[in-house]
Amino acid sequence: QVQLVESGGGLVQAGGSLRLSCAASGRTFSSSPMAWFRQAPGKEREFVGGISWSGSRTYYADSVKGRFTISRDNAENTVVLQMNSLKPEDTGVYYCAADSQRSGYLYIASNVDEFDYWGQGTQVTVSS
Repeated sequence: QVQLVESGGGLVQAGGSLRLSCAASGRTFSSSPMAWFRQAPGKEREFVGGISWSGSRTYYADSVKGRFTISRDNAENTVVLQMNSLKPEDTGVYYCAADSQRSGYLYIASNVDEFDYWGQGTQVTVSS
């Protein structure tokens, strides 16, 4: 099993930056592809970006490409989402997710249903 806890959310002005962290526990974390999702009020949860188990591959939604960066440290059991040039439309609850069923694979899933472990989420609010 994998347990995930997000932190680092908050209120920031448009154009600012935030760094979200996801602390993981569990034997399969280091071999699991990971991803960040977000959910705005009244909207469905959407894929933000993902990273392969080794960290060698990343994949981003078009809406955040060039502004957001995902990294991971398997020795420290953490995944980080660095968010720069934030926009009001980036507002939402951000979730960290693990795809333990693809342990060891380089494939990065992007659908909610493909991830089997989720954190509780952290709120990000970007003011205009």
